[in-house]
This record gives sequence, C-alpha cells and structure tokens, in this order.
Amino acid sequence: QVQLVESGGGLVQAGGSLRLSCAASGRILSSYALGWFRRAPGKEREFVAAIRWSVTYTKLGDSVKGRFTISRDNAKNTVYLQMNSLKPEDTAVYFCAVDQNGRLLEKETGYAYWGQGTQVTVSS
Repeated sequence: QVQLVESGGGLVQAGGSLRLSCAASGRILSSYALGWFRRAPGKEREFVAAIRWSVTYTKLGDSVKGRFTISRDNAKNTVYLQMNSLKPEDTAVYFCAVDQNGRLLEKETGYAYWGQGTQVTVSS
C-alpha cells in the first residue's frame, strides 16, 4: 500500500513558477515510477510528467516540455514538479500517482495509487 500527498499548489500570475511536491509513504520499491497528471475543468485527466524511482528516466508531456521538470529526493520519498513559465491553460488540479511496474505511462489506467490532488490556478 502506498499513500501520496501533494502540496505546493496555489495562485500564480502567468509567467510565474510553482513547485509541487508529492510525498510518498508506505511500501515504495525501487522499481516503481511516479507520474504527475492534471485535470482542468471540463477536461479529461492529462499526463504531465513521470520519473522512475531508482534511476533518472523521465518523461514529459508535450504541452509542458521546456517549461516543467520532474525530479525526486529518495531520502525524503518525495517527487517534485517544477513548473516555470506558467500559462493560464496550466490551471488544473494536479495529481501524483504510482505505477508499480515503473513504465512511465502516459495513460492513467496504469497507475495503482493516487493522491488527492492540489489546485494550481494561473491568472492572466
């Protein structure tokens, strides 16, 4: 069982930055991967980024490449999403999730555990 808690969301002006954190607890194996997804009002959940827990394999969604980065601190069991050059269209609830098979999937169906989400609002 894995528990995930997101934090760091808030209100920011366009062009600004935020760093989201996803703190994991429970049984975390080195083979796992952690992903970030987001859901904007009226839209389906969208893949943002993913990272392997033990090695530095990462993947970013097309809409955030060049602006967002994903990283982890294994000592703190925490994964970060650094979001720069934010746009109003980045407004969404951001979720982190664990894939027990470490596949860096872009589809949410492969992720077994999910956090509650943190709201990010970007004003124009």
